[in-house]
Amino acid sequence: MQTVLDELAWRGLVVQTTGREALGSALADGPISLYCGFDPTAASLHVGHLTQVLTMRRFQLAGHKPYALVGGATGLIGDPRMSGERVLNDESVVAGWVGTLRDQISRFLDLDGEFGVQMVNNLDWIGGMSALEFLRDIGKHYRMGTMLAKETVARRLSSDEGISYTEFSYQVLQGLDFLELNRRHGVSLQFGGNDQWGNLLSGVDLIHKVEGKDAHALTTPLVTKADGQKFGKSEGGAVWLDPELTSPYAFHQFWLNAADADVVNYLRYFSLRGQDEIAELEQATIEASHQRAAQRALADELTTLVHGEQATAQATAAAAVLFGRGDVRELDESTVVSISRELPTAQLAPTSPLVDAFVESGIVQSKGAARRGADEGGLSVNGQKVSADDLSQEIGDLDALPGRHLLLRRGRKNAAMVRLDG
Repeated sequence: MQTVLDELAWRGLVVQTTGREALGSALADGPISLYCGFDPTAASLHVGHLTQVLTMRRFQLAGHKPYALVGGATGLIGDPRMSGERVLNDESVVAGWVGTLRDQISRFLDLDGEFGVQMVNNLDWIGGMSALEFLRDIGKHYRMGTMLAKETVARRLSSDEGISYTEFSYQVLQGLDFLELNRRHGVSLQFGGNDQWGNLLSGVDLIHKVEGKDAHALTTPLVTKADGQKFGKSEGGAVWLDPELTSPYAFHQFWLNAADADVVNYLRYFSLRGQDEIAELEQATIEASHQRAAQRALADELTTLVHGEQATAQATAAAAVLFGRGDVRELDESTVVSISRELPTAQLAPTSPLVDAFVESGIVQSKGAARRGADEGGLSVNGQKVSADDLSQEIGDLDALPGRHLLLRRGRKNAAMVRLDG
């Protein structure tokens, strides 16, 4: 019988553990309590965080109790990065982000029942701790040699910028989190990205020294593309889970544009489909990659998971419109705005004649070219063909799309968006 650890290994979600056999036995003898931490260093989680959130969900579905820690304390400090010191955010900003991330994480997990996720905040135990308590009760268990040997610390120490004592102490705070959750809730497993291995071991060692207990750690891969590029980036930056930061359409497109060399791994990491279904999609990619069955399955599943079925339908409809199919008038405002981000866009006064809209948006190079295009039947507004006589009409008199937009098109391949001022 396949265990949750076997499933995670098949999916490629196990990189390092403190002992595969010991962890497997603990899970088999379970249920156990486990946790993963998320620091509020931005207003939203991004797609890279889905690796951890969905791994937590897999543990929960296997009958184990998850604790999701959103670091109201560690978020004020920041985990050391290879690239240099983080900017310290205001306490009120971090507190707001804590609430946002808690809400995002909870949407992916069951909240009720014996194995319902419990949200925790390390500010609850770190915030009231004095400096003397921290140094005497926790700091005395840490050895400088071990802390200095951590890869990120060692690299930062050898850089021109160095590393502050604030960020250097982060690994102690994460170790304290594991200790406190072990004491308060019996948490015996912490997991996180493979770049967190040293921080995870910090907690395992601290529990052993203070409580005399064994604890477990597991790391998941840092997802990259087949060409080695960083995962989770689009042309506009990070791909966020917040629909205000990354629209459902752009989110859907991110997965739809996955390379054939990446998509099967992404299905293993992020999809809740089983081995047989993923094997079928892998075979479809091999035999008919042009149909992009795996990419469509992945994009639909994850967009529905994050944004809901209606958003997936709208994203699919928006893609059809951009490729010259479908009715743009059936799209909602957020989807229309999403399309505008993908197209050349101009902003004009409602009194502007339609011919100016075609020129200013770049659909045609001149008013004469617009008239010729209209005479040939190649110009349209919101899917309706326009004649040369229509070009003198003021754009404010046209039926605009939600958000006061007009979709201009020349043939099927050339499209642009115009937004009416006011």
